[in-house]
Amino acid sequence: MGDIQIDSLAAQYDVAVIGSGAAGLSAAIFAALEGARVLLVERTDFIGGTSALSGGTVWAPGTRTGAQVNAGDSRADVSAFLDSAVGNFGDKAMREAFLDAAPEAIATLEDRTQVAFRPYPKHPDYEWDHPHPTLNGRAIEPVPFDTRAMGRTRDMIRPPIPEFTVLGGMNIDRVDIGHLLNRYKSLPAFLHVAKIVSRYMRDRAVYGRHTRLVMGAALVGRLLASALDLGVDILRGAEVTALSQSGGDVTGITLTCEGQTRQVATPGGVILATGGFGRSKARRAAYLPAALRGESPSAPGHTGTLHDLAEGLGAVYGSGNDQSAFWAPCSIRKRADGSTAVFPHFVLDRSKPGTVCVDLRGRRFVNETISYHAFGKAMLEGGPDTAGAWIITDAPTLAKFGLGMVHPGGENPKPHVEEGYLIEAHSLAELAAKTGTDPDALAASVAQINAAAQLGRDEAWGRGGSPYQCNNGDPSVSPNPTLGPIATAPFYAVRLQPADIGTARGFRSDTAARLLRADGSVIGGLYAVGNDLHSIMGGTYPGPGITLGPGLVFGAIAGRHAAARSREEKGQHRAA
Repeated sequence: MGDIQIDSLAAQYDVAVIGSGAAGLSAAIFAALEGARVLLVERTDFIGGTSALSGGTVWAPGTRTGAQVNAGDSRADVSAFLDSAVGNFGDKAMREAFLDAAPEAIATLEDRTQVAFRPYPKHPDYEWDHPHPTLNGRAIEPVPFDTRAMGRTRDMIRPPIPEFTVLGGMNIDRVDIGHLLNRYKSLPAFLHVAKIVSRYMRDRAVYGRHTRLVMGAALVGRLLASALDLGVDILRGAEVTALSQSGGDVTGITLTCEGQTRQVATPGGVILATGGFGRSKARRAAYLPAALRGESPSAPGHTGTLHDLAEGLGAVYGSGNDQSAFWAPCSIRKRADGSTAVFPHFVLDRSKPGTVCVDLRGRRFVNETISYHAFGKAMLEGGPDTAGAWIITDAPTLAKFGLGMVHPGGENPKPHVEEGYLIEAHSLAELAAKTGTDPDALAASVAQINAAAQLGRDEAWGRGGSPYQCNNGDPSVSPNPTLGPIATAPFYAVRLQPADIGTARGFRSDTAARLLRADGSVIGGLYAVGNDLHSIMGGTYPGPGITLGPGLVFGAIAGRHAAARSREEKGQHRAA
């Protein structure tokens, strides 16, 4: 059992899971915990999908882990928050099913597998214009994972985006970044950095890569190790080309791998966890904004192929959502090997004092410190002038906080300038000429942010106006940690464009994650989790981890239901 070849496939498994992101791995684990024999199919060479590239935050209210930092949060408060923030964009019954199941599902992962979470002292909800947002407790994150015990199995995990690592491949998380920025100001920070760097150097010498995983990769690593512990069979590089039916129920799959085709019976059913349709040209054209370009920081496997098969059996997408995908402003550069780097600007630069974002004409158009989803939505809905944008800073801010793919802490900007990723100018007028913005508009935008920094309040756009927004600033700056002057040449700019980081439109289901036909009837044996399932947040983004949290929890719901269905099918067969 474990990572197998197509020749080693059994003729029958209790349950098949298609896709190996966090939701798919969760479904496989929970089915296996119920005693099911599980096959996990991944169409790429790596396990983890976009989950492995993510920050790894899991929004799961009511957990005992979250209670360590916020014991007073209540189910009623969470429901009221979601009812206001999501409203009719999402299905309330699905949200309630998630809230019902989340505490026990997370506890089971922590008690019975290698998955481990920790709370963060401040990890606020994104939307504060609604009742009962919280500073912490609802969002938890995976504990860094040591993969040395996994042997070469660790190489199955999708590698990180190179630009998210330092020193040529060292994985770092938010805790490490804080210490890196303060390594010469604090002895504990210096010792922390020395420890992780020395570990990384040893790993490179012995294993050829960093064996310490953080954030989304840590979550995937822990889930993968747990799935292997439970005897889940994993087939990589395989395509599902057909779904078998009997009496209207899904009872098996047809697989193609390495030029061979196999049919596998799955009496418990098939769980779709393929990551949505973000890599499908046809579905992007049908469901995503026309202004959206094709570049995305998401993983390459979610082509929507399984969506075609599911629709052929009567499955339908949900409706009524606010957005059909989740957004982030991203910057683009060509790597030396010819590949394209797509870097999402989540929190490391937009919210820092000494930056400002302007549209293609040089005008501020948005509160820079809102969530990445809300920022991307503003770009997409702002018309031609916001189809692109510029994030602007000066020399001291660049040295301290970096900008996009220019790492914080004083990385030499010259290579980035020479390749054209980073625009450098010795005056704002020169920066306007190089960026194609209007010089008067750009000067006015910088003057506005400088005046706001002096006042401590952004009267034009409300920058730093909520605890979430302030949390991403510089705590050493007051009264508003997101506001600082842009005054010292040279000045710098990086071009931004809106990009999708995951689809929100997915298949309609019941609260057991079973797919439904247009008439509301259940397609027996066919489930969806993760981004294949219609977003329970309705394409809104009220807090960090609102994709991974529901992904893990509905993975648990679907995996258990499918395992129970297989037991029932076997019982009926024996009785017959």
